[in-house]
Amino acid sequence: MPGPGKKPPGLKVVAGTDRKDRKSATTVELPIVAGVPKAPSWLPNAHAVKEWDRLAPILTANKLLTEGGISALGVLCALHGKIVQLFAAGESPTGHMVAQYRNLINDFGLTPVAQGKVKPVGKEPEGNKFSRNGRPSVAA
Repeated sequence: MPGPGKKPPGLKVVAGTDRKDRKSATTVELPIVAGVPKAPSWLPNAHAVKEWDRLAPILTANKLLTEGGISALGVLCALHGKIVQLFAAGESPTGHMVAQYRNLINDFGLTPVAQGKVKPVGKEPEGNKFSRNGRPSVAA
């Protein structure tokens, strides 16, 4: 059974875990979406559109939405809309639907565990706090 999928390079850059010595020559860099895209017309209901309008600005502001990820975000929002409809009708979603939803929100870094791996855009990494082992630097 294969292990978890590899983290996309863009997410590594945002998380601050990108390293030159680990770059793979086979990765594809997809263009990051600059502006907030409009919700696709094929979204099945108002709950899905509302979820798109909530998530798309968050993902674009953090540079996590690429041109290739727009349709995956649409599927995430459509699935969210369907789950909300089921709950509103007094029914429960299937375990498969919940698992797929969970996988998609993890892919976009939207769960608490995934959030811990993503650092805010523009924040500079702090220096090595152990570089001097707490000793003051010696002035020459």
